[in-house]
Amino acid sequence: MMKNLFFALIATISLTCWGQTQVVAHRGYWKAPGSAQNSCRSLIKADSIHCWGTEFDVWMSRDGVVFVNHDATINGIEIQKAKASQVRTQRLPNGELIPTLEQLLQAAKGTTLQLVCELKPHDDKQQEARAVKKILKLFHKYGMEDRVTYITFSYPGLKMLIQQAPAGTEVYYLNGELTPRDLKALGAAGPDYHYSVFRHHSGWIELCHRLGLKTNAWTVNKAEEMQWCIDWGIDFITTNEPELLQQLLAQ
Repeated sequence: MMKNLFFALIATISLTCWGQTQVVAHRGYWKAPGSAQNSCRSLIKADSIHCWGTEFDVWMSRDGVVFVNHDATINGIEIQKAKASQVRTQRLPNGELIPTLEQLLQAAKGTTLQLVCELKPHDDKQQEARAVKKILKLFHKYGMEDRVTYITFSYPGLKMLIQQAPAGTEVYYLNGELTPRDLKALGAAGPDYHYSVFRHHSGWIELCHRLGLKTNAWTVNKAEEMQWCIDWGIDFITTNEPELLQQLLAQ
C-alpha cells in the first residue's frame, strides 16, 4: 500500500513539474486516408484525432503570397522565385491545390488546434522579412494570434519573429547549435530540436525548464524514441505518427 502511494506521489510531482507532453502532427496528419502533407485535409484530420497542434511550413512567392509547402519547390516550381499565379495551380498528391496560408487559416477556424507555423529560410533575406510581416498580418486578420506558435531554422527569421510578433507569442529555434541560455537571452520560447540533439544534450531539458523555456523534439516516429522524450519531460513531440504517441501518453 505504502509503495503504491509512493509511486503515485512521484508521478504527481513529475506531472506538476513538467506538465503533460503535447502531440504535434508533423505537416498535419498526412498519413490519414485521402490526406497529404501540408494540406487542409491533413490539418482537419489532425484535429479529428484531438492533436494539440499541427505543424506546417510556409514560403512566400516573389509577388507576396504565402503558400504552405515543405519543400522549396512544388512540381518543379520554386515557390520563392515564382509568381503566385504559377504556384496556385499546383496540386498535392491527394489532388488538393497547394493551399495559401490564408486558406489554411480559414480551414483552421473551426478547429481547436494550435498552429505551429514554420517559417522557411528564404534565399533573399529582404523577401524573408516581408514574409514575416505578411504572416503576422494574416494571423492578426483571422484573429488567431493566440493560437500560433512560430518555429524556424532561420536565425534572422527567429529574431524578426521574436521582435515583431505580439508579446507572449512563442517562437522556437530549429537549428541545434544554440544552448538554452543563448535562446533565453534572445527571448525565444525554447529549442525545437531534432530528437537526437536532446539525447546528446539531455541536461538541456532540465536547464530549459529551470530557465522557464519549453522543449519540442522532432521528428519522433518510433515508440522507443517517443517514450524517451516522455520520460525526460519534453513538452511537445512533433511526429508523423500522432496516434501512436497518443497511445503511449494514454498509458
